[in-house]
Amino acid sequence: MFHLIDLHHQGLSGCIAVFLLETEKGPLLFETGPHSAYPRLLEGLAEKGYKPRDLAGVFPTHIHLDHGGASWALAKEGATVYVHPMGYKHLLDPSKLMESARRIYLDKMDQLWGDMQAIAPENLSIVEDGQEYTFGEVRVRAIHTPGHAVHHIAWQVEGHIICGDVAGVKIDGGPVIPPCPPPDIHIGDWKNSIQRLREAKPGTLWLTHFGPIAQPEAHLDVLEAQLDHYANWMKPHFDAGEAPDVITAQLQQMADEELVEYGIQGDDIARYNFANPVWMSVAGLMRYWKKQAEQGA
Repeated sequence: MFHLIDLHHQGLSGCIAVFLLETEKGPLLFETGPHSAYPRLLEGLAEKGYKPRDLAGVFPTHIHLDHGGASWALAKEGATVYVHPMGYKHLLDPSKLMESARRIYLDKMDQLWGDMQAIAPENLSIVEDGQEYTFGEVRVRAIHTPGHAVHHIAWQVEGHIICGDVAGVKIDGGPVIPPCPPPDIHIGDWKNSIQRLREAKPGTLWLTHFGPIAQPEAHLDVLEAQLDHYANWMKPHFDAGEAPDVITAQLQQMADEELVEYGIQGDDIARYNFANPVWMSVAGLMRYWKKQAEQGA
């Protein structure tokens, strides 16, 4: 049984989740959330009777700060962090990752995300595609799922898949939205990863933003359509050479109107905009179309 821990990031409930799974060998933690929410993570573990040193394994889906940003703090308590080969070097030395984030978030960096320190090699385990780990009767299988990020892993435990961002954002009955931040967005790779999730035949998808999805096939169909919708909406704006701030305003209006159509309002709109900032998707999709143009695609 998975236990959802709501990190109440920046005072918003229902925005960032991590998932705890108890096994005969100790609890497993899927996602860590950002370091800025670490005190709430500790509270959530304590509510289940655990401390970080009790964890038998930590499984972030990828190294973006809202998913794996607190990995280092758990590793300092002795936890082993399982990571994609392309994310490994950034957990060994997070300086480039943090420099990039600081250029984006400026003086809000510490408040939003907190710190990220190096993890010792002995506390990291590189995970290949299809690799499996056994904890008592529980088997965890890694599915490499690039598209949102090249270092993305979905974790399968029997009929459950912890999806990170590759299965999109869906909050409190709202629409499915594909988060598209730079620098790794690739539409073809993402659609291939969606197909990999389908082929795994999950009974439940667990979204970091936010919670369980009990109808995976329908959810993934909508996600794929939305991914095409966002990418194809961006293409003529990119081709026309429009300024990013102009595009952002237009996409924000479209996204907000879609939320309202679903009956989403107030704090729920804030949750969506925090989990999936529109300006980040503009930056990511513009970068994607630029790469496609350079490659003659």
